[in-house]
Amino acid sequence: MGTRKSRIIGVLNAFHAARPWDHNAHFHRWILRTLPRRFDRALDVGCGTGDLARALAARAGAVDALDADADTVARARALTPSSSPVTYTVGSAPEGLPPGPYDVITCVAVLHHLPFTESLQRFRAELAPGGTLVVVGLARPETGADRARDLTSAVSNVAMALVKNRGRKVPRPAAMTAPVKPPTMTLADISREAERVLPGVRVRGRLFWRHTLVWHAETSGSAHRSL
Repeated sequence: MGTRKSRIIGVLNAFHAARPWDHNAHFHRWILRTLPRRFDRALDVGCGTGDLARALAARAGAVDALDADADTVARARALTPSSSPVTYTVGSAPEGLPPGPYDVITCVAVLHHLPFTESLQRFRAELAPGGTLVVVGLARPETGADRARDLTSAVSNVAMALVKNRGRKVPRPAAMTAPVKPPTMTLADISREAERVLPGVRVRGRLFWRHTLVWHAETSGSAHRSL
């Protein structure tokens, strides 16, 4: 059974190596649907080559985009029109975050690389009243529900690769060349600690080995709410 499972995994890995697609970019549309149509300032933490930062710029007065890798930031700058309101910074979160307040903070597939609690605390501190924090993250599978969702993801992953790449073999996107680190926190760990730091936060398990976290900073005289 172990040998058969290893062969199946090997076949799937070879298939996806030839037909890669960006699981993180898949959530960009969902992020934009979660956010207001217009806002003043936004911060994208772990911006990579800047795809999400440029999408946020279509709605924002100004976007700060932070990434720890200088070469990646240089590529992001090269891909961004000079007229764009995006400012790229080389730095690490949470200590290197540009100062807020921000109406929107996004963080995609980066939080598991960072000190979890300290990062959420800093995001909360830099978020403007009424502002929105949106995280797309990774969690370590633990429960039967986690494993069932991962199995569904594995099957759906093949279909998505065929659809997105029209069945063709394609080169690996530049946005998918960032270092990979396996997550150590489970979804239950994430939900519990996020609720402690961000009362009213909404954490949900998603397909394609991701979870989402949405939190709205309270406005004056109002309670926290979440989507």
